[in-house]
Amino acid sequence: FEGRDAAGKGGNIRRFSEHLNPRSMNLVALTKPTEVEQGQWYFQRYIKELSNSGEIVFFDRSWYNRAVVEPVMGFCTDEQYKRFILQVPEFEHMLYEDGVTIIKFWFSITKEEQKARFESRLETPLKRWKFSPVDQKGQELWDKYTYYKEQMFGKTHTNYCPWIIVKANDKKAARLETIRYVLSQFDYPEKDKALTTLLPDPNIVMRYFRSAIHLDYTYGKN
Repeated sequence: FEGRDAAGKGGNIRRFSEHLNPRSMNLVALTKPTEVEQGQWYFQRYIKELSNSGEIVFFDRSWYNRAVVEPVMGFCTDEQYKRFILQVPEFEHMLYEDGVTIIKFWFSITKEEQKARFESRLETPLKRWKFSPVDQKGQELWDKYTYYKEQMFGKTHTNYCPWIIVKANDKKAARLETIRYVLSQFDYPEKDKALTTLLPDPNIVMRYFRSAIHLDYTYGKN
């Protein structure tokens, strides 16, 4: 689950996980790398978090931190960024060939919606813990985030591991349609007996198209 700060990644994951068997799922939200991890291959700390057979793992941000947040905030060098962009399609292809299903969601919100959510976090004591110095830079560096986001899509979107864009200004709709998308991707007993459609609304959930203009001009420079 990827997206700008306050895009609703954590809330979406909670809606998924609240009705799942805790023995067959895991949530991964890694903090900044330790000094030891900084000396390792970048993907190393993520590999140990990958799912076992029959298990689902939710990444609340993932190795794609290096594609957007880290270069925007200056947390990695240009050389580290370029190496990551070259390696990540190969890394994901190895997982794909070994039978691991990866669904890459990008939760997309407008600049105005992000600002409103930041203000809500600051005004609500129960949400204030969510606001960080990195969040504070989100509005100031909006265009820089957009640049790296589009670079990420263009260079890491593949047929075997595509980016799925979720228009997330409406939290409830984004959550429902994201769940529908995941359910539509797997076969399971009595799937054909579902009492509601499992096909997501194509106006909310869509596969990335290789056009930088497509997203920015249809959804308020998200």
